[in-house]
Amino acid sequence: MKTIICFSILLYTTQFSFSQKYTLEKSTITFYSDAPVEDIKAENSKAASLLNMTTGDIVFSIPIEEFEFEKDLMKKHFNEKYLETEKYPKATFQGKIIGFKTEVSGEQETSAKGKLTMHGVTKEIEVQGIIDMTNNKPRIKANFKIRIADYNIKIPQLLWKNIAEEVDVKVEFNYKP
Repeated sequence: MKTIICFSILLYTTQFSFSQKYTLEKSTITFYSDAPVEDIKAENSKAASLLNMTTGDIVFSIPIEEFEFEKDLMKKHFNEKYLETEKYPKATFQGKIIGFKTEVSGEQETSAKGKLTMHGVTKEIEVQGIIDMTNNKPRIKANFKIRIADYNIKIPQLLWKNIAEEVDVKVEFNYKP
């Protein structure tokens, strides 16, 4: 019986030490729309994510309704008219991190390639970013653009000068083991 218990503990600790799986500790997702009439900025800190540094697999989910805006009316229009959060409550990404060396600490330029689903549309994307591995806690930072037409987000003709065709997105994810 002692042998079975010792073997089980050894197997568990061996598996744990070789597995580099992380959960999201803190997130910041911002988007910025630079338009002729009005700039729009929103921030969200309610994402969920899993990261496996051994395989490079990464998934995350962002609750769309949690974006905070400067004005309440912007948030209302964003959720009801543009992103239709009752129908499409979250944006998700499932993919792989490419070009990261697990044996190197500090900052490394990498990219993530996978499927981004938003507003009911899934697109293959590749995003350049940085992973900073310090104290066994990865931090991912990336900046990229999203064309809103690619995700069937419709802007009424009357408001086409209020919202940019491309939105700047910035993500920062801090993970823990």
